[in-house]
Amino acid sequence: MGEGGVIDSAALSKLRWRCRRGLLENDLLIERFFALGTVTSADAAGLEALMALADNDLLDLFLGRTTPESDLDRPEVRQVLHAVRASRTTPPSPPSISRKSP
Repeated sequence: MGEGGVIDSAALSKLRWRCRRGLLENDLLIERFFALGTVTSADAAGLEALMALADNDLLDLFLGRTTPESDLDRPEVRQVLHAVRASRTTPPSPPSISRKSP
C-alpha cells in the first residue's frame, strides 16, 4: 500500500480498533483496506487523519463524492483513499471449492 515501514501487530490492532465506525458502509470499506495487505506507517497516519471525520463525511471521501481539503490534503490521506476506492472495484475472491473426482 503506502510508503514507510510496516507497522507492528500491536500498532495494527490499535489502528483497527480506532477505525471502527458507526456506519456499516465505512466499516466494510475499511476492512477491505486492511485485507489488501500490510499497513505502513504512512497508511496508519492517513487513516488516523481520516478517523477524525464524521461518518458521513468519511463515506463521501471514500466514495469520491468529495475530495480531501485543507489539513486532509496530504499524500498519506490520498494514498489511503486511493486504496479504499480501488478495493471497491475489486470484487472479493470467491471461496475455493474443492471437488473430488468421481
